[in-house]
Parts: sequence; C-alpha cells; structure tokens
Amino acid sequence: MKKIRMLTAALAVLLPIITVNGAANLFAQTTLSGAKKDAKILVAYFSRADENYNVGVIEKGNTQILAEFIADELKADTFRIQTVTPYPKAYKACTDTAMAEQKKKARPKLAGTLPNLSEYDIIFLGYPIWWGDLPMAVYTFLEGGDFAGKTIIPFCTHEGSGDAGTARRIESACPKAKVLPVFSMRGQTAQRSQDAAKRDTLKWLGGIKLN
Repeated sequence: MKKIRMLTAALAVLLPIITVNGAANLFAQTTLSGAKKDAKILVAYFSRADENYNVGVIEKGNTQILAEFIADELKADTFRIQTVTPYPKAYKACTDTAMAEQKKKARPKLAGTLPNLSEYDIIFLGYPIWWGDLPMAVYTFLEGGDFAGKTIIPFCTHEGSGDAGTARRIESACPKAKVLPVFSMRGQTAQRSQDAAKRDTLKWLGGIKLN
C-alpha cells in the first residue's frame, strides 16, 4: 500500500494539471497540422442558453457544446464572451434585442476581464448566426483585443443560414490576423445529436491546415 501511495505521488509530480477557465491542460488528442509544437490555443465563444429556435428551452447553448468539444480535444484554454446586460430569456424578445443592436451597430459591454491575447497563437472563435451576422457582442470582443499575427479559426451554429459569410466580417474586424474558413453546424444537431456533432467536429479539427 505504501508503494502505491508513493507511485501515485510521483505521477502527480510528473503530470501536473493546470486549470485555466475550467480547461484542464494535459495532452491534446488532436494536433493541428502546421501548428508549432508549443502553440498556445484559446477557445473564445459566445453562446446563449434559454429559449432557442428549433430546440426549445435549453440549459447549454448550441455553440457552447461545440466549444467544449474543441477545448477538450485540444486541451485549450477557454473564454466565454458574455455581456454585462444579459439577453432576454424568451426567443422572440432576444431576437428583437439582437436586431436592434445590429441596426445601431452596438457594441455591448462585456462582463469579466478579457483574456491576454499576447499569450496565445491560435484563437478558435465560436458564435451563433444572428440575423445573418455575428452577435454584436462578438464584435466587442474582436475590437477589444490585439489579434495581429494571430490565427483565428471560426466556428458557428445556425438553423439554415450556414456561416453567412462571417469570415469576411472577422477579417474586416481583425485585418492583421489570419482567418481560416468557418466550420458551421446546425444548432439542433449540436443540441440533439451530440454524438454525431462531436464526430463531425473532431473530423474538422483533424483536417485543419494552418499553412
């Protein structure tokens, strides 16, 4: 029994776990083709639970489900983009608020402290498609940090619009970053068919080429 305890203690020293925003950084199961060995990865995402189109009232947003698949597979840090003023829980009220923000080109104030982007080489950026665009809170995030020299890998959830050309909008907001094509998935797939959603997400991760 004493030898088992000593071995357990030794393994704890050899395999430390570093937790950042709830992500445990051990060893990634998937490596990104073309990424340098010591590349630091952040998964930043905006996702809304409550009442959503086609999936009803949910406890975890569609985009958050994909973000967690990615962060877990790559053992990446995470940052959830949240606004100081929460969006309405009812679907119709939320879409009305989102449209009003879009018309005003609003930049809602974000809650919490933004991550230090200088620590990261690759940023996965997740979001739902709202009215054919990024949620305005995502623009707040993009315009609030220095993405020069970073690689941004977008992913989104939608209910029929695809990625809605959002890669171009991210490029406009971050002209000094390298922006890869958007990976998109229907929200109802992420929510209701999670085994298939995870399989497709991991397949996409394995096919990413950074150069």
